[in-house]
Amino acid sequence: MATVFVTRALPGDALVRLRAAHDVTVWDGALPPAPAALREALADAEGLLCLLTDRIDAGLLDAAPRLRAIANYAVGTDNIDLAETVARGIPVGVTPDVLTEATADLAFALLLAAARRLPEAAAAAREGAWRTWEPAGWLGTDVDGAALGIVGFGRIGRAVARRAQGFRMVVRSTADSTLEELLELSDFVSLHCPLTAGTRHLIDAAALARMRPNAILVNTARGGVVDQDALIAALAGGAIAGAAIDVTDPEPPPPGDPIFQTPNLIVVPHIGSATRSARARMTELAVENLLAGLDGRPMPHPAGG
Repeated sequence: MATVFVTRALPGDALVRLRAAHDVTVWDGALPPAPAALREALADAEGLLCLLTDRIDAGLLDAAPRLRAIANYAVGTDNIDLAETVARGIPVGVTPDVLTEATADLAFALLLAAARRLPEAAAAAREGAWRTWEPAGWLGTDVDGAALGIVGFGRIGRAVARRAQGFRMVVRSTADSTLEELLELSDFVSLHCPLTAGTRHLIDAAALARMRPNAILVNTARGGVVDQDALIAALAGGAIAGAAIDVTDPEPPPPGDPIFQTPNLIVVPHIGSATRSARARMTELAVENLLAGLDGRPMPHPAGG
């Protein structure tokens, strides 16, 4: 029986299986454990089930000499220094596929909400600004037949493309176009690439300047893929028509951050995979990874697999 630390209470009942096999401690705070608390919790831990909010770097691994398996409750691993885990022989697992459709649903919901200015219209109705039917009130952008550019054409990008077919959208992706062409020709740009050294600030001031003035940017990938200051400036200056983002950099933004006052911007709190079934299945996959890793078997869903 191994000692396992889980950095947050998780949806579903898969942790029952983990507890049946190992000595499990679950962090009971409403927020993630602070770095010092995480180091202390891992001093004797052999297994770790962590979230994308937990930074797993060399310093933390130095403080966890017995650690021999990590399950990340996410499809990505940008919170984990994989070079360090490989060097130490610590397998890392992820939770792919199960959040694909939920995240694609949210990406398309954000696209539609930004196109039709739904938050503004809903707020106007609640605040008494809806006085009558207005022929020029809350005018939005047509989605039917519009050009959609998808940056990153993996599982989620392809799922968004399938949804776009129902709206007769003209779809381009970075699988068949250069980024420059895609930005210049798209009415909507949806981001679905992982955050790496090569994609950090992929959408910077120069990229935003290439977009059409009527274009809308959607980001359900990672906040760091977009230069947030450049996005705020582009929206404030009218360089693009709008944006809808599920992720920010940092996450969450601090109170008073200008992102919350930026015009034509929808911000939601990283809810791409936030359906009951998707999150419960993520727990199951994370537990499967950790059970295998602690048993010395290959993880069924390894990072990079």
